[in-house]
Amino acid sequence: MAGQSISREPVRYEGYGPGGAAVLVECRTDNRSRTVADLRRAFSRNGGNLGAAGSVAYLFNEVGLMTYPPGTDAARLRACALAAGAEDVVHRDDGSVEVLTDPVELEDVRTQLASSGFTPRNADVTQRAAIPAPLDGAAAEAMVNLLGTLEHLDDVENVYSNAQVPDEVLARV
Repeated sequence: MAGQSISREPVRYEGYGPGGAAVLVECRTDNRSRTVADLRRAFSRNGGNLGAAGSVAYLFNEVGLMTYPPGTDAARLRACALAAGAEDVVHRDDGSVEVLTDPVELEDVRTQLASSGFTPRNADVTQRAAIPAPLDGAAAEAMVNLLGTLEHLDDVENVYSNAQVPDEVLARV
Protein backbone atom coordinates (compact mmCIF):
# COMPACT_ATOMS: atom_id res chain seq x y z
CA MET A 1 0.00 0.00 0.00
CA ALA A 2 2.51 2.55 -1.15
CA GLY A 3 1.65 6.15 -0.49
CA GLN A 4 -0.53 5.50 2.56
CA SER A 5 0.57 7.06 5.79
CA ILE A 6 0.14 5.20 9.03
CA SER A 7 -1.97 7.00 11.59
CA ARG A 8 -0.20 7.29 14.91
CA GLU A 9 -2.19 8.46 17.90
CA PRO A 10 -0.84 10.07 21.05
CA VAL A 11 -1.26 8.10 24.25
CA ARG A 12 0.10 8.56 27.76
CA TYR A 13 1.00 5.81 30.22
CA GLU A 14 1.76 6.10 33.90
CA GLY A 15 3.74 3.91 36.23
CA TYR A 16 6.05 3.49 39.16
CA GLY A 17 9.77 2.97 39.03
CA PRO A 18 12.14 1.60 41.64
CA GLY A 19 11.71 3.20 45.05
CA GLY A 20 8.15 4.23 44.13
CA ALA A 21 9.20 7.10 41.87
CA ALA A 22 6.48 8.30 39.48
CA VAL A 23 6.94 7.97 35.72
CA LEU A 24 4.88 9.51 32.88
CA VAL A 25 5.48 8.21 29.37
CA GLU A 26 4.10 10.02 26.32
CA CYS A 27 3.92 7.88 23.21
CA ARG A 28 2.73 8.11 19.63
CA THR A 29 1.64 4.74 18.33
CA ASP A 30 -0.22 2.91 15.60
CA ASN A 31 -0.58 -0.18 17.81
CA ARG A 32 -1.52 0.32 21.47
CA SER A 33 -1.17 -3.39 22.25
CA ARG A 34 2.44 -3.46 21.08
CA THR A 35 3.27 -0.22 22.87
CA VAL A 36 1.81 -1.26 26.22
CA ALA A 37 3.56 -4.66 25.97
CA ASP A 38 6.90 -2.91 25.33
CA LEU A 39 6.32 -0.55 28.26
CA ARG A 40 5.20 -3.32 30.62
CA ARG A 41 8.35 -5.32 29.76
CA ALA A 42 10.61 -2.28 30.29
CA PHE A 43 9.04 -1.50 33.66
CA SER A 44 9.08 -5.09 34.94
CA ARG A 45 12.72 -5.72 33.87
CA ASN A 46 13.84 -2.60 35.70
CA GLY A 47 12.02 -2.90 39.02
CA GLY A 48 8.88 -0.93 38.19
CA ASN A 49 5.32 -1.46 37.04
CA LEU A 50 2.71 0.24 34.91
CA GLY A 51 -0.05 1.98 36.82
CA ALA A 52 -3.63 2.86 36.03
CA ALA A 53 -4.56 6.07 34.21
CA GLY A 54 -4.34 8.91 36.74
CA SER A 55 -2.14 6.99 39.16
CA VAL A 56 0.78 9.45 38.95
CA ALA A 57 -0.31 12.26 36.61
CA TYR A 58 -1.48 14.34 39.57
CA LEU A 59 2.16 14.55 40.71
CA PHE A 60 3.12 16.58 37.62
CA ASN A 61 2.31 20.06 36.36
CA GLU A 62 2.43 21.17 32.75
CA VAL A 63 4.71 24.19 32.46
CA GLY A 64 6.42 26.32 29.87
CA LEU A 65 10.17 25.97 30.37
CA MET A 66 13.00 28.05 28.93
CA THR A 67 16.63 27.30 29.76
CA TYR A 68 19.58 29.67 29.65
CA PRO A 69 23.26 28.65 29.83
CA PRO A 70 25.69 29.32 32.67
CA GLY A 71 27.04 32.86 32.47
CA THR A 72 23.63 34.41 31.76
CA ASP A 73 23.04 37.63 33.73
CA ALA A 74 20.65 35.91 36.14
CA ALA A 75 19.58 39.04 38.04
CA ARG A 76 18.64 40.92 34.87
CA LEU A 77 16.99 37.81 33.38
CA ARG A 78 14.93 37.40 36.57
CA ALA A 79 13.73 41.01 36.44
CA CYS A 80 12.86 40.81 32.72
CA ALA A 81 11.19 37.40 33.07
CA LEU A 82 8.96 38.40 35.95
CA ALA A 83 8.02 41.65 34.16
CA ALA A 84 7.14 39.58 31.07
CA GLY A 85 4.77 37.36 33.07
CA ALA A 86 6.95 34.37 33.99
CA GLU A 87 5.88 32.42 37.06
CA ASP A 88 9.33 31.63 38.43
CA VAL A 89 13.06 31.80 37.71
CA VAL A 90 15.19 28.92 39.01
CA HIS A 91 18.97 29.01 39.39
CA ARG A 92 20.51 25.54 38.82
CA ASP A 93 23.64 24.20 40.55
CA ASP A 94 25.55 24.23 37.25
CA GLY A 95 24.96 27.98 36.83
CA SER A 96 22.22 27.65 34.22
CA VAL A 97 18.89 29.40 34.68
CA GLU A 98 15.36 28.11 34.05
CA VAL A 99 12.36 30.35 33.45
CA LEU A 100 8.96 28.79 34.16
CA THR A 101 5.73 30.07 32.63
CA ASP A 102 2.13 29.10 32.16
CA PRO A 103 2.21 26.91 29.00
CA VAL A 104 -0.23 29.26 27.28
CA GLU A 105 2.09 32.23 27.95
CA LEU A 106 5.33 30.52 26.89
CA GLU A 107 5.61 32.09 23.43
CA ASP A 108 4.72 35.60 24.64
CA VAL A 109 7.25 35.46 27.49
CA ARG A 110 9.92 33.97 25.17
CA THR A 111 9.36 36.77 22.63
CA GLN A 112 9.59 39.49 25.29
CA LEU A 113 12.76 37.98 26.77
CA ALA A 114 14.34 37.65 23.32
CA SER A 115 13.62 41.34 22.67
CA SER A 116 15.51 42.08 25.91
CA GLY A 117 18.50 40.09 24.68
CA PHE A 118 17.72 36.75 26.35
CA THR A 119 17.38 34.03 23.73
CA PRO A 120 16.81 30.68 25.44
CA ARG A 121 18.88 27.58 24.70
CA ASN A 122 15.50 25.84 24.39
CA ALA A 123 11.85 26.57 25.07
CA ASP A 124 9.24 23.84 25.44
CA VAL A 125 6.04 22.88 27.17
CA THR A 126 6.92 20.04 29.53
CA GLN A 127 5.84 18.17 32.65
CA ARG A 128 7.47 19.11 35.94
CA ALA A 129 7.24 17.02 39.10
CA ALA A 130 5.45 18.71 41.99
CA ILE A 131 6.92 16.37 44.61
CA PRO A 132 10.43 14.94 44.16
CA ALA A 133 11.32 11.32 44.99
CA PRO A 134 14.94 11.15 46.17
CA LEU A 135 16.56 7.80 45.35
CA ASP A 136 19.96 6.32 46.14
CA GLY A 137 21.87 3.08 45.84
CA ALA A 138 20.36 0.21 43.87
CA ALA A 139 16.99 1.96 43.46
CA ALA A 140 18.68 4.99 41.86
CA GLU A 141 20.69 2.78 39.49
CA ALA A 142 17.62 0.77 38.51
CA MET A 143 15.69 4.00 37.90
CA VAL A 144 18.38 5.34 35.56
CA ASN A 145 18.25 2.04 33.65
CA LEU A 146 14.44 2.15 33.46
CA LEU A 147 14.39 5.71 32.14
CA GLY A 148 17.06 4.90 29.56
CA THR A 149 15.18 1.80 28.41
CA LEU A 150 11.92 3.73 28.08
CA GLU A 151 13.55 6.57 26.13
CA HIS A 152 14.90 4.10 23.57
CA LEU A 153 11.54 2.48 22.75
CA ASP A 154 10.33 3.33 19.24
CA ASP A 155 6.90 4.70 20.21
CA VAL A 156 8.09 6.78 23.17
CA GLU A 157 8.30 10.53 22.64
CA ASN A 158 8.82 11.87 26.18
CA VAL A 159 9.55 10.39 29.59
CA TYR A 160 9.06 12.35 32.82
CA SER A 161 9.85 11.29 36.36
CA ASN A 162 9.97 12.77 39.82
CA ALA A 163 13.06 10.69 40.67
CA GLN A 164 16.05 12.58 42.02
CA VAL A 165 19.19 10.57 41.37
CA PRO A 166 22.55 11.58 42.90
CA ASP A 167 25.18 12.81 40.40
CA GLU A 168 27.60 10.06 41.44
CA VAL A 169 25.02 7.40 40.45
CA LEU A 170 24.43 9.12 37.09
CA ALA A 171 28.17 9.21 36.44
CA ARG A 172 28.53 5.52 37.30
CA VAL A 173 25.56 4.12 35.36
